[in-house]
Amino acid sequence: MSASPPARRLRDALRRLWPKRVRTRLMLLYTSLFLGGGVIVLGLTFALVSNSLHGGSNAPQPRPSPGLLQACKQEASARLPAGKPSTVKGQPAPLPASKLNAITAECKKVFQEGAAVAATNQRDHTMHELEVYSWLGLALLTAVSAGLGWLVAGRVLRPVHDITAAAQRASERHLGERLNLRGPDDELKELADTFDAMLDRLDLAFAAQRQFVANASHELRTPLTSMRTAIDVALAKPNRTTEQLDSMAEKVRRSIDRAERVIDALLTLAVSNQGLETVEPLDLATAAEDALDGVRDVARDAGLAVESDLSPACVEGSRVLLDRLVGNLVQNAVVHNVPEGWVRLRTGTTDGRAYLEVSNSGPMVDPELVPHLFEPFRRADVRTGSGGGVGLGLSIVEAVAEAHHGLVEATAPADGGLVVTLTVPASGDGDRAAGGVRPHPGAGVTGPDVLPQHV
Repeated sequence: MSASPPARRLRDALRRLWPKRVRTRLMLLYTSLFLGGGVIVLGLTFALVSNSLHGGSNAPQPRPSPGLLQACKQEASARLPAGKPSTVKGQPAPLPASKLNAITAECKKVFQEGAAVAATNQRDHTMHELEVYSWLGLALLTAVSAGLGWLVAGRVLRPVHDITAAAQRASERHLGERLNLRGPDDELKELADTFDAMLDRLDLAFAAQRQFVANASHELRTPLTSMRTAIDVALAKPNRTTEQLDSMAEKVRRSIDRAERVIDALLTLAVSNQGLETVEPLDLATAAEDALDGVRDVARDAGLAVESDLSPACVEGSRVLLDRLVGNLVQNAVVHNVPEGWVRLRTGTTDGRAYLEVSNSGPMVDPELVPHLFEPFRRADVRTGSGGGVGLGLSIVEAVAEAHHGLVEATAPADGGLVVTLTVPASGDGDRAAGGVRPHPGAGVTGPDVLPQHV
């Protein structure tokens, strides 16, 4: 049920009066809490002091001193009518005991009444002074607490202002700035670290997008040009034969296949650069077997001898990406080779890291060129078959390795070929997998027809 119009107007008025800035609201909250606590403390103090000054019903009655009591007796005796003359030195006879006791009681009563009036006046004066100075002190300290609350709120909210400013400055072309907030591991530092991690992901995503667009525009130009040329040549002939149309269709088909391979490789590279979304256990040895199975025919046609020593190498990561990584390494080793050459694969685990080593014979590689082999669109000049590569195989390998916190290294032996070694943090299941992984039928065997797996 909606609120009545007066209640709605009151709510809107209060909402307009309520400060909009968090710093002001925090300052008011600090001040209100201090003022409320101060009022409670002063109330308890007034109650305790008042009870202490009034003394309650058990407070002892004031008693006059002996000297004061004697002076009171003498003054009372002087005011009474004189008695009969005494026989001692002509002095009057002493007062009777009853009259003397009455004088003493009267003196005590007068003293107690005067002491009570004086005590009441003193209590009232003390309570008044205490109340005045207490409320003045509370007002002064409340003002001081408001100022301190404003400063503290500003100091607390400073990281929030930094995050807001960084978010306002962030854009597709300005994602390199990071907060790197210093201080204790509290909620604000957690927020700043989360914001930095978000900027990292955005930076990677935009970088991958830019790289994908640049690489695609660069690499797709060739197959598109080939298709356009083949079609234009066929259409330019007035009397086109069936053979000419078939030749044009084959060229277009090859160009389309190349464009598909380029797009597939670029998408894999972009996904690798963005990190992992799903993680599952897998064995690099099994992936190597599957990879070798995929290049069995190419290796046999080239007369390559394939050797493998595949020990369990259990890791955790993306099965699709790691299969692609291993496949690219094995395919490069087979395709970038020489006739009657060889390919060797080794897997295993050492010092808590799983490794995969792929080495092959091949042409001499300049050691200075090795670091550049992982750059996009770098191709080897010598092939054993029609691999149709697009120059992104090792770039994908490096990107997938980095996504799995791994390291890939390449060396060029003096007698030719290449040795590529991948190391990835092991999953800790190596001992268990050693007894449960499926056997590797090609392990340790050499020959052109015996291949442990996939490329």
